[in-house]
Amino acid sequence: MKVIVGQGSCGIATGAKKTVAALEKAIYENRLNIKVGTTGCIGTCYLEPIVDVYDDDGKLTRYVKVDEEKAAKIVEEHIKGGKPIEEFAISSEDEQFLEKQTRIVLRNCGKIDPENIEEYGQYEAARKVLTSMRREQVIEVIKESGLRGRGGAGFPTWFKWNAALEQPSKEKYIVCNADEGDPGAFMDRSVLEGDPHSVLEGMIIGGFAIGACEGIIYCRAEYPLAIKRLEIAMAQAREKGYLGKNLFGSGWDFDIRIKAGAGAFVCGEETALIASLEGERGMPRLKPPFPAAKGYWQKPTNINNVETFANVPWIMVNGGKAFAQMGLGPSKGTKVFALAGKIKKGGLVEVPMGLPLENVIFDIGGGIKNDAQFKAVQMGGPSGGCVPGELIDTKVTYEDINKTGAIVGSGGMIVMDETTCMVDMARYFLEFTRKESCGKCVYCRIGTMRMLEILERITAGEGQDGDIEKLEELAYKVKEGSLCGLGQTAPNPVLTTLKYFRNEYEDHIYRKKCTAHSCQALVKYEITDKCVGCSLCSKKCPVNAISGKVKEQFTIDQNLCIKCGKCMLGCKFDAITKE
Repeated sequence: MKVIVGQGSCGIATGAKKTVAALEKAIYENRLNIKVGTTGCIGTCYLEPIVDVYDDDGKLTRYVKVDEEKAAKIVEEHIKGGKPIEEFAISSEDEQFLEKQTRIVLRNCGKIDPENIEEYGQYEAARKVLTSMRREQVIEVIKESGLRGRGGAGFPTWFKWNAALEQPSKEKYIVCNADEGDPGAFMDRSVLEGDPHSVLEGMIIGGFAIGACEGIIYCRAEYPLAIKRLEIAMAQAREKGYLGKNLFGSGWDFDIRIKAGAGAFVCGEETALIASLEGERGMPRLKPPFPAAKGYWQKPTNINNVETFANVPWIMVNGGKAFAQMGLGPSKGTKVFALAGKIKKGGLVEVPMGLPLENVIFDIGGGIKNDAQFKAVQMGGPSGGCVPGELIDTKVTYEDINKTGAIVGSGGMIVMDETTCMVDMARYFLEFTRKESCGKCVYCRIGTMRMLEILERITAGEGQDGDIEKLEELAYKVKEGSLCGLGQTAPNPVLTTLKYFRNEYEDHIYRKKCTAHSCQALVKYEITDKCVGCSLCSKKCPVNAISGKVKEQFTIDQNLCIKCGKCMLGCKFDAITKE
């Protein structure tokens, strides 16, 4: 019998360590000779902590939301008694969350022990490449696959590799961008925590293809578990001879090291990342020259993200055509998305590109929490844009998503319902990009600040005639005048919300009303004739804005009300409305 517990960051955050301790305690007390194993996140983050029990015949029982009490019962009744506990097990509906996916990048996540190289395998893809293929052949397979960079821009991977290969320098570098900074995105983190060897093997293959002498993983320091498991994986790979000198007897030397980034969003841009690697402040550089010609220490450098590298070993084993058969048009293969926000089943999904958004959000993600109305989905993080509900049938390809004004980006999907104010949402993302601007460009440094000031004024109920036109003018100037991708895409949330939800901006400015009842400055609480005069609301009010006589209708002084909503939450008679 085998017992494993999901211990990615999401599992640990929901109590997986306590679950493991309870399992081990119960196993010890029952004198069972079973070791509790570790795995990463399988993607069903909303069901963590997850415990998988494999019987001697290989049959799997997956237990979800396992607390300490459930853990003890699982040991007593299933592991010792041999009777699975159906009420603790995953439902058939939740099983479909995984069954409806096509998993290449996530193929091992939640299945293998990320700290045990034996469970991953013997780096067969890298062995095949280094012992039987030329560099040009490797790039040709990647070209045939149609693999495009999964970090945001969707640039053909083979083209970047080939540009670096053609450089005459003997000293070249390959870099893995693991500086995942989008709010609501956790794809790269989960892959590094759950299957670090696939990323290392992908980097080995990419390094060989361009003739690199060293690989570097630029991982944000806020991912300590990912860094820990990467370090363990690299040490195991070196011990096996998969990293270091004379890999697989090919005569080629290659090793990888980790650089912990300080969490600057701008360092997701490749030239800013290179500056940070060199010990400089993370600020973008003019292109050309491109990193493939002059990158790290002015040497040819190739940069791809975690998901891109994780695809490479699968492609080399199964062939470029097998990968290209998935997807739609020039958007080949699968894409990992992080579902977050007002969604029932939050977590990671991997689907063939070309699947409609409706299938991802409703068929796999289960739809909107509390069965509320779907309003929009923010794609591509702060650099992306919102896709409104009427475009829910949009296919998830680089081309189709770009037509909406959003971008696929690294894969974040933040789902919103009718309680989300689109003006405030645009303000939130612009506030993020304004803070993360490195300040090198005037348009990005000053333009985003002026845009944010306008949005803050609008959401505070102080919007003025002409604000919408000013926002649009500034947005296009920031897009055109900024040096790097951060500034060029920073206005996207504003432009897409203006495109699809202009009426909400007009409501805020001219009617002084937030239709989503989200912007506190524009919210008004009133006591209706349902009031029985119990006085509970006045006791809840922190600023004494509610007055009245017991057993008579109370009133709210709008000049004193701070819009905290405590009165409404405390009313037992639904006598307080929010407008």
